[in-house]
Amino acid sequence: LCCECGVPIPPNPANMCVGCLRAQVDITEGIPKQGTVHFCKQCERYLQPPGTWIQCALESRELLALCLKKIKASLSKVRLIDAGFIWTEPHSKRIKLKLTVQKEVINGAVLQQVFVVEYVVQSQMCEDCHRIEAKDFWKAVVQVRQKTVHKKTFYYLEQLILKHRLHQNTLRIKEIHDGLDFYYSSKQHAQKMVDFLQSTVPSRSKSSQRLISHDIHSNVYNYKSTFSVEIVPICKDNVVCLSPKLAQSLGNMSQICVCIRVTSTIHLIDPRTLQIAEIDGNTYWRHPFNSLFHPKQLEEFIIMDINRVHEKKKGAGAGARSNKHTLAEAWVRKTSELDTDHQYFCCTHLGHILNPGDLVLGFDLANCNLNDEFANKMNPQHIPDVVLIKKSYDRSRRQRRRNWKLKELERDREASDTDDERQYQDFLEDLEEDETIRKNVNIYRNADIPVESDTDDDGAPRISLAEMLEDLHISQDATGGEGAEMLT
Repeated sequence: LCCECGVPIPPNPANMCVGCLRAQVDITEGIPKQGTVHFCKQCERYLQPPGTWIQCALESRELLALCLKKIKASLSKVRLIDAGFIWTEPHSKRIKLKLTVQKEVINGAVLQQVFVVEYVVQSQMCEDCHRIEAKDFWKAVVQVRQKTVHKKTFYYLEQLILKHRLHQNTLRIKEIHDGLDFYYSSKQHAQKMVDFLQSTVPSRSKSSQRLISHDIHSNVYNYKSTFSVEIVPICKDNVVCLSPKLAQSLGNMSQICVCIRVTSTIHLIDPRTLQIAEIDGNTYWRHPFNSLFHPKQLEEFIIMDINRVHEKKKGAGAGARSNKHTLAEAWVRKTSELDTDHQYFCCTHLGHILNPGDLVLGFDLANCNLNDEFANKMNPQHIPDVVLIKKSYDRSRRQRRRNWKLKELERDREASDTDDERQYQDFLEDLEEDETIRKNVNIYRNADIPVESDTDDDGAPRISLAEMLEDLHISQDATGGEGAEMLT
């Protein structure tokens, strides 16, 4: 019989029934039944004391461990058998835990008890979100600059940053007349950005730091770091004049070359021999060269006659030749001089797309003053009269039927002018013409513009639907319906 109430029970060391034993001994005494958990609404993370913020889903193992750590000290006197969540409405700001514990009581009897601990979720903004909201608070800035008139390399770089999601850690992106400034809350994020830039575009960088504050008691220094990244001032479709030493080292190329692409290296082609070469950032800064013309100086020519050259003897020590281009000899005339008989003879690397009567953009070297240290020392016989750059198409028609679009970085802009819009259209046309660059860019289908048939095709390069991505549109009621899945 139970020594308290006299009820018949199986024998146990305490000689008491379970009811009387619980009435006399509470093994959960000293364990708090209520607590608080801090949650940041902006980044949806929970505070793990003293200062770590961790990502936890509701009713996850991580959140269970976080809640148990808050009562870990008081659980040391009992043995935890089981722990789990009791369902609460997600917006109730309450988390309930059901715990099962055991403890040895009178004369070695083991008592097991189930109880509930309730946590109140309190909102608290984390330090990272404080800095993002402040906007002006930053610890590191990456200043990207390129001293050119055209921004083609910047537009390409913007698409690479978007594709690799490197803009996620930025506090703010500011656009200025010759570059971009990226602001970060930590030096590590800024260094990661600098490393990415140096691996994707030919550039050089230098860093500096300024002391903001210093705690002499704890020996803590607070610095603001500045990283300056300078991209080589050469863009696609530029005509450049190499130094004699560099041209010789690249396989006896001609000093007058055309830049056909800028990726992690500068891709050059010799329009007279189709010889190609790649120049990385380190080589460029050792042997710098400049662009001979601005894109605004492009002139329109019409092809009067063209002959493709199938066999061209290689010179001594010549390097690799391009397989994507065809060498041709062409007679051209300026469209502004059609009333005269003046024609120009030139060699071009565009023999695979040009035919008599085509319009082509190029630079007139015969009637210009070249202000370049290497070009001025060249033998005039080695300087071509005209360098053809690219075939000309109807721009307004290309814009109307462009059924794709690109995403842009959110940034503080200066007042944009018509020249910026023209340069952006140039970049979009380059994407249509160059498949190599297109592979590194996320292109999204523009559903507003219908797909045209190819019957009225004028030969202008176009991007196929297979290369486009569908842009994701999430409607407002996607998460609002009862029982609808939450889209994250």
